[in-house]
Amino acid sequence: MGAKYITLNVCVAVLIALFARWFDNQGRPIPERAKRDGVDIEMYAPGAPKPVRAAFVVLVRNSELPGMKQAMRQIEDRFNSKFNYPYIFLNDVPFTDDFVAETTAMTRANVSYGVIPTEHWSYPAWINQTYALECRQSMEKQGVFYALSESYRHMCRFNSGFFFRHPLLSDIEYYWRIEPDVEYSCDIDYDPFLYMSRRGIKYGYTIALHEYPETIPTLWTTVKSLIASQPGFVRHADGMAWLSNDGGDTYNGCHFWSNFEIGSLEFFRSKEYLAYFDYLDQAGGFFYERWGDAPVHSIAAALLLKREEVHWFEDIGYYHSPWTNCPQSPESRLRCHCDPAKSAIHHYWASCTQSWPALPSNSSQSQISL
Repeated sequence: MGAKYITLNVCVAVLIALFARWFDNQGRPIPERAKRDGVDIEMYAPGAPKPVRAAFVVLVRNSELPGMKQAMRQIEDRFNSKFNYPYIFLNDVPFTDDFVAETTAMTRANVSYGVIPTEHWSYPAWINQTYALECRQSMEKQGVFYALSESYRHMCRFNSGFFFRHPLLSDIEYYWRIEPDVEYSCDIDYDPFLYMSRRGIKYGYTIALHEYPETIPTLWTTVKSLIASQPGFVRHADGMAWLSNDGGDTYNGCHFWSNFEIGSLEFFRSKEYLAYFDYLDQAGGFFYERWGDAPVHSIAAALLLKREEVHWFEDIGYYHSPWTNCPQSPESRLRCHCDPAKSAIHHYWASCTQSWPALPSNSSQSQISL
């Protein structure tokens, strides 16, 4: 008798719980919650915890405020007004009150502002600054872009090895890099962070270019030295084919253009990537040459990740002077205003864009040595 009584009470409790879930207090059916990408749309409300711990990460100067507002207006109109992912702004000096007020006003999402630690934006002890100056002067005579700029080099080094260590990113899993003056020409009606997380994708790009060889004369030599010293470092043999046309002897310059990138911070915080960055950093090429974060990121991604872990966001219309990515499908013209004929994929300089997804599928990682 007692067992039957308990069972009856449990059944009644379950029925009451189900009724409360399906009907309001007036006995009217409760509409099913709206979903986006299979996620309750309420998770995309401003300030709500998102389905992926992700953020826009922006390295920007106070003087770039007008271009930054333009970029925010673009990404808000095309994407973030629907998804409300937070912004994290970083600068090597404190942001002005005007910068904070005007960028905060551009979005309903949470916004954070941080200063870069001095040790992440300065010369490390092993750099000969006199020699670094001589190298910059020599590069200026060669006509190299940003040849004399010290801040450009600090920026490239910071983006290569330190941005993901900033305290404001400590609980972030994925980041989307945004720069001033960029344009987004297509509506983005899905969550790229969620798309990547569900599929195990570690790095996403829109455009891949050939690097200026005069900016990185010893970068590949340094990478080969690392590979020789650490057998098994290369985990993706087909990625080497994307970087080199002669089996790894020389670097063809292919790199993902990093002013747009969506990436997994787990990848950048991995022991393999950190060892790779430290090796490059000790070599001094960020200051004695002009190593950019784009080839540094790209070489690591190509050698350490599978083809399927790097994704071309062909469907995201994007412009950063002078290159654009414009989707080519007829359907995309219903949600884009860019000209498909002007997309970077039609130029040799951006031929690396399509050559990555054309690599053989590689479900298991390979090991090679040079």
